Amino acid sequence: MPFFKVTWFLFYHREMMKLTRKWRKNRREGDDDKFSLPTRDDPSLDDRRPIDTLEQEELVRSLEQNQAQQSFIWRTVFAALLFCFSAFLMYSIFQQASSPWELRYHAYFMDEVDSWVVISADWVAILACSMAIMGLLHKSKYPRQWIWYSCFTSLLLAVFWLYHMLRLPKFRWDIIWLPFGPLSGSGICLYVDHLLTESSEEVRKLRGYMYAYKAA
Repeated sequence: MPFFKVTWFLFYHREMMKLTRKWRKNRREGDDDKFSLPTRDDPSLDDRRPIDTLEQEELVRSLEQNQAQQSFIWRTVFAALLFCFSAFLMYSIFQQASSPWELRYHAYFMDEVDSWVVISADWVAILACSMAIMGLLHKSKYPRQWIWYSCFTSLLLAVFWLYHMLRLPKFRWDIIWLPFGPLSGSGICLYVDHLLTESSEEVRKLRGYMYAYKAA
């Protein structure tokens, strides 16, 4: 993932948090100013009048659109990465079924487990990735539960692979992605979902504050 995109995303999230804290602070400053509207910060403007209703609506709508766009982009990006990983696992399953133990990362376990066990483990990894993708893209009330299911499934898979890797005559660091690939993917998806959900909540709070000011 390009560094500048990650930096921009973190900056966007931080600025939204700062804006929310600023509005909260304005509401807590004194009894007379408790429900005052935010004022302009541009020093080139002589008037310090509050932002009117239309300007508030435009500001909040702009934040909502930006947040929705960024949420869609980042969820799609990480879902696509997991889909690519799942496609690679499908290739591994096909190779193991058609030419058992031809792939080096499978051949390490030739004397440890049966071929169908390796194939089953790869299917479980695909299942974990699919649940994480569903959690990122599904428009349900509790989408995060699918990512948690993916984390639990990936954790069990990691225990399975680590157990058999430790039984090898020599620990193979080049296949460390077998236990930690799906688990890392699920964990990253959980973190991304948390950040995007938190940003969405902050935007909703800003809209709530806007209507509180209007009511006053």
